[in-house]
Amino acid sequence: MLIGPAGTGKTTVGTRLAGVIGARFVDADDAHTPANVEKMRRGEALTDADRAPWLDRVRALALDALDAGETVVVACSALRQTYRERLAHSDPRFVFVHLDVPNDILEQRLSERRAHFAGPALLTSQLATFEPPNDAVVVDGRLTVIEIVERIRTTLRI
Repeated sequence: MLIGPAGTGKTTVGTRLAGVIGARFVDADDAHTPANVEKMRRGEALTDADRAPWLDRVRALALDALDAGETVVVACSALRQTYRERLAHSDPRFVFVHLDVPNDILEQRLSERRAHFAGPALLTSQLATFEPPNDAVVVDGRLTVIEIVERIRTTLRI
């Protein structure tokens, strides 16, 4: 599971990684309710109450793939440790990879985004909410997509 605030490249890296290893790709953004999407489009941060059912849907999507014997790559912000615990439920098949990107680069990337509901207005709240994981693989998100994918593959031996 690729994690980090908006703009880290989770979807781009996840799509490429899934393609390279022949896995199913799940973008957690697709599991948001229309109400959550509109809230974020207005620049309003989601609350824990907003996120709880969304995290449960993301977990269910990942479990569907895993239970079908597939490998799955999930792009999900999973900003807090409690969110990651809710997603994984101590299941060792859930491995977190933190795409670590400096704040100024996140700001730049989000300012260049078009047609996505998570824009620059959300970055401050995402950074304030984000709890860097102590149990994740950390990859420098400033590398090229190809380099990031190779680091993940090498580190996780996939």
